[in-house]
Amino acid sequence: MSARVDHDLVIIGSGFSGVGMAIAAKAAGRDYLVLEKADEIGGTWRDNRYPGCACDVPSHLYSFSFEPNPYWSRAYATADEIQDYLLFCVEKYGIREQVRFDSTVQQMTYDDGLGAWHLSVASSAGEIQHIVAGAVVLGVGALHDPVLPDIPGIEHYAGEVMHTAAWDVNATMFGKKVGIIGTGCSAVQAIPHLAEDATHLTVFQRTPVWVLPKLDPEFPEWLIDAYEKRPWLTKLHRARIKAYNEVRSLAFTKQPALLKAMSKVALHHMHSAVKDPELREKLTPSYTMGCKRITMSNTYFPTLARDDVTLETSSITGADATGLITADGTHHTLDAVVFATGFDVAGSYRHLDVTGLQGHRLADDWDAGIDSFYGVTVPHYPNLFFLLGPNTGLGHTSVLLMIEAQIRLIDTLLDERDKRGVTAVAVRPQIVPAHMAQIARRSDDTVWKSGGCNSWYLDERGENRSLWPESVIAYERKLARPDFVDYEFTGSAEF
Repeated sequence: MSARVDHDLVIIGSGFSGVGMAIAAKAAGRDYLVLEKADEIGGTWRDNRYPGCACDVPSHLYSFSFEPNPYWSRAYATADEIQDYLLFCVEKYGIREQVRFDSTVQQMTYDDGLGAWHLSVASSAGEIQHIVAGAVVLGVGALHDPVLPDIPGIEHYAGEVMHTAAWDVNATMFGKKVGIIGTGCSAVQAIPHLAEDATHLTVFQRTPVWVLPKLDPEFPEWLIDAYEKRPWLTKLHRARIKAYNEVRSLAFTKQPALLKAMSKVALHHMHSAVKDPELREKLTPSYTMGCKRITMSNTYFPTLARDDVTLETSSITGADATGLITADGTHHTLDAVVFATGFDVAGSYRHLDVTGLQGHRLADDWDAGIDSFYGVTVPHYPNLFFLLGPNTGLGHTSVLLMIEAQIRLIDTLLDERDKRGVTAVAVRPQIVPAHMAQIARRSDDTVWKSGGCNSWYLDERGENRSLWPESVIAYERKLARPDFVDYEFTGSAEF
């Protein structure tokens, strides 16, 4: 690398993606720097602190394969426990000293002559620093940029307002009349906890959600000891979970009959807790299971059946100083309003001011429906890599499996770039359209497009730009042995 380059690799974000990439970069002997906008390590699990926040992927699979954790306390870990695991990995692998906190990337511009990226980085105090990076990895994540609904008059509401993605951990709903908007994954987890404290909870539902029972036992001490003393048991358990979840992927992509069986389980689960036929009707989805993300809870339906909980299905038309107004004319007096309205999954990328070759701007390309190669590389942006980029999300298993496959690919491409003595590597623009056409064909057969719902899985045009429409094993296999003819290696390393 030229002396004009400050770091061989700059990693943006310090969630699982960023931490995993940093660990790999250190192992490879690269000069790397991690830029984190907040004041602590973490992404999704640092920012999402709402009551009941937990993972819907089994704990032993929601961890790095190279750092198994025998000490998980239960089948599905809470947000606190996952954040503790991530902090443990940071300390064990000694990467904290390479993390620069309070550092928000404002602008990135590719220098074709240098084969490097110029980054403008701002602190919360307004200080600006310029960094030149030989390569950049975007590990900015998708589940932290909250979406707020457009409710006329909400600016006049005088009560407490919070989004589940920006929860004040010191806040309490005790003794308050609380309204929560949304019934997605975050809401399903939060609603039972909010109901315990509130004098009355009103749940504003736009679309019913499919909810399966959650088999979430606490692990006994003897089992934790067994996992600690016999690591092969942990690996075996992890492999079993992965294999089971891969079978589930068939339900979304190739075997819809499996979804029918799962739907019957979900309906029985709901009917066993909700005896009121009118409430049952309101809670029964009209779309195919899997069209939206499937949720799991043992307490959601019993909570909605309580006398001090109201399910409101009339749409919200406005707000005033004391509450919300619904389309049927009802005024709901509330002391607090909670938005459980999800995330702008593309917002992290749309908000980045990134300019690549020939004046290409990432935000504009994203709005046009960005085309990527396996979600890791994008035409016209050399030495820029994405972790959990387009079409690499999952609806059935752990995204950490995807992250690790992507990190290995990035390592391979950077190694090959350096081996060839050049400064830049980028996917060939000519091969990406055929790849995206294959993604589109496979997506057409999935429940996400044919299930009869609107979800964040699909973009404004109804195209799948979020999820991987095959098995994780297929993805891992394809990234493990990249064909270098698919990439351009350019630029001289001599200056």
